[in-house]
Amino acid sequence: MEAPSDHPPASDAGVQRIATAFAAAQASGRAALMPYMMAGFPDREASLAIAAAYADAGADLIELGVPFSDPLADGPTIHAAATTALAAGATFETALGICEAVSGRLPVVLMVYSNMILARGAGEFADRAAAAGAAGAIVPDLPLDEAEEVRAALSSVGMALVPLLAPTTPPERRARICAAAQGFVYVVSSVGTTGERERLPSGLVELVEATKVEAKVPVAVGFGIGTPEQVGTVGEVADGVIVGSRLVRAAGEADGAEGAADAVAGFLRDARAALAA
Repeated sequence: MEAPSDHPPASDAGVQRIATAFAAAQASGRAALMPYMMAGFPDREASLAIAAAYADAGADLIELGVPFSDPLADGPTIHAAATTALAAGATFETALGICEAVSGRLPVVLMVYSNMILARGAGEFADRAAAAGAAGAIVPDLPLDEAEEVRAALSSVGMALVPLLAPTTPPERRARICAAAQGFVYVVSSVGTTGERERLPSGLVELVEATKVEAKVPVAVGFGIGTPEQVGTVGEVADGVIVGSRLVRAAGEADGAEGAADAVAGFLRDARAALAA
């Protein structure tokens, strides 16, 4: 990979924007709401409309998936969305365009696989993501022990490298992940890939509480959260709640860009109400 860019962090650094978003939600007495979307799905026009709908409907941050051919952390719904987006011509540039369109309204955290960073070099990736207004990046297949170069490149432009932490992560490794975390810690609620689940896993409360003790940044939970009720339940213990497959499914089942925007906005409004209850 290339050496990290020496471009100085922007004055409104992404790390600070993420912190401000979580703090504002906390000041309102609720967890932050972070919906996921796949760039270029169902198509570019619809994904731009979805991003705007997220901001309008009360999202605090957006997780923006960059379409990739082998998304190992993603379940069937998001995997299919990536395949559809790629078939329609979506690229990394598509994701950057969507990021740029909405990043002035709320922080955008890219969800990107390491191959897309390696192909460009960490410095170029960081520069281009920051130029589009990205506040951070989640790289699910980048192990903690191999992340330093990417972390340094992102830090040099004011972006956060957000780590993931699973129920199977040993306590010693969890402590190391929390110590290195920037932006927030992404707690994966259950073993396996993304996707809606009928119930939240046992042990989630204990995992979140243990992580909050060790982390110096907010703790958000994702994977398997598919109803407003589940959003509310997770929001009682976590600093943030991430919803993915449920919203991607709603977008895919809708009719056109306006229908997709309406579908996701309706869910988000219900989720915000659940967090505020």
